Amino acid sequence: MKVIIAEKPSVARDIARVVGADSKNDGYLEGGGYAVTWALGHLVGLAMPEAYGFTGFQRENLPILPKAFTLVPRQVKEGKEYKPDAGALRQLKLIKELFGRADEIIVATDAGREGELIFRYIYNYVGSRTPFRRLWISSLTDRAIREGFDTLRPGSEYDNLYQSAQARSQADWIVGINASQALCIAAGSGVWSLGRVQTPTLAMICSRYMENKDFTPQTYFRLKAHTAKDATAFAVLSVDKYDSRPVADQTAAQVSAAGTLTVTAVERKEVKQEPPLLYDLTALQKDANKRHGFSADKTLTIAQGLYESKFISYPRTGSRYISADVLEEIPHLIATLRVHPRFGTYIDGRFDTSLNSRPVDDSKVTDHHALIITEDPATGLSADQQLIYDMVAGRMLEAFGERCIKENTTVTLDAGGVHFSAKGSIMLHPGWRDVFGATQEETPDEELTVLPDMAEGDILAIRETEVQQKQTKPKPLHTEASLLSAMESAGKEVEDEQEREAMKEGGLGTPATRAAIIETLFAREYIVREKKALVPTNKGLTVYLAVRDKKIADVAMTGQWEYALAKIGKGEMDAATFHRSIEVYAAQITSELLDMTFERPDNRQRCPCPKCKTGEVVIYNKVAKCGNETCGLTVWRSIAKKELSDTQLTQLLMNGKTAEINGLVSSKTGKTFPAVVAFDADYKTVFEFPDGYKKKGKKGKSG
Repeated sequence: MKVIIAEKPSVARDIARVVGADSKNDGYLEGGGYAVTWALGHLVGLAMPEAYGFTGFQRENLPILPKAFTLVPRQVKEGKEYKPDAGALRQLKLIKELFGRADEIIVATDAGREGELIFRYIYNYVGSRTPFRRLWISSLTDRAIREGFDTLRPGSEYDNLYQSAQARSQADWIVGINASQALCIAAGSGVWSLGRVQTPTLAMICSRYMENKDFTPQTYFRLKAHTAKDATAFAVLSVDKYDSRPVADQTAAQVSAAGTLTVTAVERKEVKQEPPLLYDLTALQKDANKRHGFSADKTLTIAQGLYESKFISYPRTGSRYISADVLEEIPHLIATLRVHPRFGTYIDGRFDTSLNSRPVDDSKVTDHHALIITEDPATGLSADQQLIYDMVAGRMLEAFGERCIKENTTVTLDAGGVHFSAKGSIMLHPGWRDVFGATQEETPDEELTVLPDMAEGDILAIRETEVQQKQTKPKPLHTEASLLSAMESAGKEVEDEQEREAMKEGGLGTPATRAAIIETLFAREYIVREKKALVPTNKGLTVYLAVRDKKIADVAMTGQWEYALAKIGKGEMDAATFHRSIEVYAAQITSELLDMTFERPDNRQRCPCPKCKTGEVVIYNKVAKCGNETCGLTVWRSIAKKELSDTQLTQLLMNGKTAEINGLVSSKTGKTFPAVVAFDADYKTVFEFPDGYKKKGKKGKSG
């Protein structure tokens, strides 16, 4: 008898139907010489420190570095203790019996790093020695399953993948257990959690939040001249920006006095935009968050459901390419969408030509190819499922579509010696943009306008000149879409699609784990959602301020660990070497955390919040922050290179201003000056200068 083990009962039923195992039993199906059972996810995991003789959180125990890890059935918490899950014990007993009776095991857990780990941990825990082969498929259609059984691979081909998965599992245990216990000991009380990937991810959210809240907008002015030609009215903007209103007004008067704009140059350039690449999981999650507000976890759950319903290929992929043999299936898959109400017209008008080959690259297909639809008609979908399915189907059409061709025009003009410019864009051939009718960029250029035909030397009458007052803007708070991008590139800002692809193996987490990492931060109450924005809670900020300069929060280093895990999976790095380096790292971070002073909200000075009137402001070592999450009042202790005392911060919060402070340092001149630090109407800190000072009567942002 051959035993097939899948990851979930639903997948087991699909496989059982194909192989003829139609007799139902408790925990498995049988027939046709097969028994098909399932794992119910992670049935087996690494034991907690108590299994190695370490009880409680004690400084002398750290770092905890087991010589050999013990595998235990999945644990559930009962009161303050963890006990084996009764359901997991029953299923493991059954699997052990089936493995013992089997001539061969066929591994049908998800074809990826975590799926391999799920099987190997079960196999090792039950002590099986039965030989096994691997079913490795990218979709669950009946045809894909049959073809997969025709090409079963030796289990040993996936030893490196298992080594990588095991190394990741043990590294997360070593870093998470030691860092969390060290932080709890440093804090003195309470439960605090740190993790190998969790903490650098929290650091990116918090640092962006602090940068945003501490940003001091700078006001600037720009001229906008209104004109027209051939009945087409349009506006042009000054090339220069002005720091002061009087200068801008004086320049505007100069332009108005000139009365006309002279075209000094016209540059036209034809631009060809390549279609986007196919979706991998992270790219799908980012777009679903931008367009529909879906969390990364929700998108993954929906995509996994579509995969298990046989409508799309394996979702937990990190590749945005397909191999040449899969390309042969694409024309048929596109033909199945002719009846789709959204895509039928586009397909009938476009796909009688050859396919764009850009998404085809065998060397960039790792465990699985990019997300595409299957040949099975997608029927009976919920509204959310339809949105994700349409995104995958539409992106497949875009990726194999024609280039989009535009003509971009830049016009430079002169009025009384003041230089202006205007930009316009005309769609010559929509190409792939016709799939969703998206003729505009997702992030439109505010300066683009509709321009008439112009030539050098044209003279245009000025209808009106206005002075626009604008402010510089901070980087926006992270959304799940922008956070996923940051995790993918280990915090580096990379817009180019090809560069981003090259950096994938050094990102934080993997496409399969990033959603879970973000959800962990929510579960720990470290972050909350405010509309689409991810905002740290007081608890999250407390942890971040404590560890932000420690190795545990080092984004780049965590990216290097992920790169090392990828090399283990390819057989290019020894897992034992990685494990030793993780143990050294754990010892370093444990020492750092135990030696630090951890500031808790409950032992800091407090005062009522002047902004929301309901919250309480806690004064920390580097910041004073309101405990009301909807308020967000934040005051930094360091202002103009001067550290405000608790007394001065209390004066500001209670009275709206401090007493006069000496020794403030100008960021422009480097000279010291005296001033009162006060709140403005928006509770931003500003300077009020004392009588007799040369800036008498003026206020300025403190920065």
